[in-house]
Order: sequence, then structure tokens, then C-alpha cells
Amino acid sequence: MKRIGILTSGGDAPAMNAAIRAVARKAISAGLEAYGINYGFAGLVAGDIHKFAAADLDDSIDEGGTLLYSARYPEFAQVEGQLKGIEQLKKFGIDALVVIGGDGSYHGALRLTEHGYNTIGLPGTIDNDIPYTDFTIGFDTALNTAVEAIDKIRDTAKSHQRVFAVQVMGRKAADIALWAGVATGADAIVAPGHDYDIKEIAEKLKRNRVDGKDYGIIVIAEGDANSDAAPEFLEKLKEYGDFDARAVVLGHVQRGGRPTARDRVLASKMGAYAVDLLLQGKGGLAVGILDNKVQAHDITDLFNAKHQPDSSLYELNQDLSFK
Repeated sequence: MKRIGILTSGGDAPAMNAAIRAVARKAISAGLEAYGINYGFAGLVAGDIHKFAAADLDDSIDEGGTLLYSARYPEFAQVEGQLKGIEQLKKFGIDALVVIGGDGSYHGALRLTEHGYNTIGLPGTIDNDIPYTDFTIGFDTALNTAVEAIDKIRDTAKSHQRVFAVQVMGRKAADIALWAGVATGADAIVAPGHDYDIKEIAEKLKRNRVDGKDYGIIVIAEGDANSDAAPEFLEKLKEYGDFDARAVVLGHVQRGGRPTARDRVLASKMGAYAVDLLLQGKGGLAVGILDNKVQAHDITDLFNAKHQPDSSLYELNQDLSFK
């Protein structure tokens, strides 16, 4: 093996650049060449590929987004698209790849391994919804962005005695909502997989008023990318009381920004480990971190498993927000 390719696919996540840097620099320090592939699998098929020098990555570890850009390319699910990508790999003499992204990216990584090109997947997604890893690259930064925003919203909530329903990202995963809800002392968390009684939440807010707390914060997971989850919740809430309420959808602001130290270190560990696996002649694996130890699992195992959020956080918030 002489050359390793790197691409990012799917939604961008903070610290993807730290992962790119780690893969490239680890490869170069091992005597290999590192090649960046722009625009994910679409760029692979188009041959949008360039060689990295170590100096190219000097200032990338603290940058958000992905310097390799990202694009969705559903055509890569078909054999024809895969074979076109392999043609480009052969053209540039690339022997193996590291793919940074989420579930869809892993399917592409597995297909390439099946075609004889060892490929390692790194979990780059703010949703934290990948099985066999406690945390994904970008989750911690997105979480901190959400917490900072909710802290600021609380200032306005207090000033105007309002209830705010704050919608965070995560699609089907509830991790950002659960962690942000506990971290900000939310009055309630509304998230997939957790039944809630909106009448009970309304009664809690009313009791809070009597006890001297005349504002409220409800953290809501978007759930299946539902952009109207928070507004819909408030419409139902108003059926149970006279609340001065507002909905705030944080949206894509959670994907941007400089990555936290935790995400930078996590991405660096995972990126270097991916190169170690390729040097051992391994492919078709996904890197994760469990109990603070970086390890790898067969990508096929991830397709047959389901991410389990820390449900204890929901119960914890229920206990701590009770009045």
C-alpha cells in the first residue's frame, strides 16, 4: 500500500477537518501518500482528487465544516457508480480509503471494500446516532452550540416571563435533546422514544408560576427532520393553559463552528487508528470509541444494530425538573 484516499460524505460535522488532518498526517508519517477527494462519492466518480502535503493541513484542526466539501450521491448505491469510482482510484493509484460520515457513507465504504479496496469508516455526524460508538465526531461541538444558545434564550425567557420551546437537531436520534436538556436544566424534554404527557408539562409550568418561576424551557428533538416540531408542540400546549410562548428552531447553526477540544482529540484518535487498520491490511470496518477506548467493528454489524441513546438522561431530567 502506497496511497490512501480520504473523503467526507453526508452532512458536515465539526472536527471532520481534524479527522482529515489525522488520517493524512498519520499516512505521511508512515511513508505513504495521502489524497483528498472533494465532494464525497460524487467527487470520487468525477476524479476530483488531489495529493495532500503535510503543510496543507497546518491550520485545519480548529476549522469547522469539511475542507473536502460534501455532496450527496445516491447513484453510488448502484454498481455502475461504484465501478466508476474504482476507475478513478486506479487512475490515481489509490490503494485504500477512509470515509468520514454517517450511515449512508458507511454503505459506500462497504461496497468499495467488497470490490477489493479496503475502506475504513469514521463516524462523522452531529446526531451521535451510529452504533458501536459512545460518541461521534461533531456531537460534542453541536451539543455545546445548542447549550450556549439555550442559555441565551433563557435570559429572554426570564425577562419576558415566557415559555420557549427550543428545537434541536438529531433527526431520529434524541442525543442532542437529552444532553442539552439536562445541561440547561430544561423543564421538560420531548424526544423520540420517550412518551410524554403534554397536559402534565402544562401543569408543571403552572406550578412553577405559583412557586415563583414564571418562565419555562422545553427542549424538543426534531424527530425525522421535522422542522415544525417545536411550533406544533406549542400549539398543543396552549390548549392546556394561557402561555406566552415562542418556538425557536436552532437548525443548521449546530453543524458549524470551531470544534471543541473533545471533538478534536476524538477525531485525531480515530483518524490515526483508521490508518493503523489499513496498514494491517484491514477494511470494511467502522471505527468507534467505547468506554474511552478506540476500536473497530465490521461495518455490517452496524447495519444490523441500532444506536441506543442514554435514556437515563431523560429520567434524570424528570427528577431534577420536578416541582
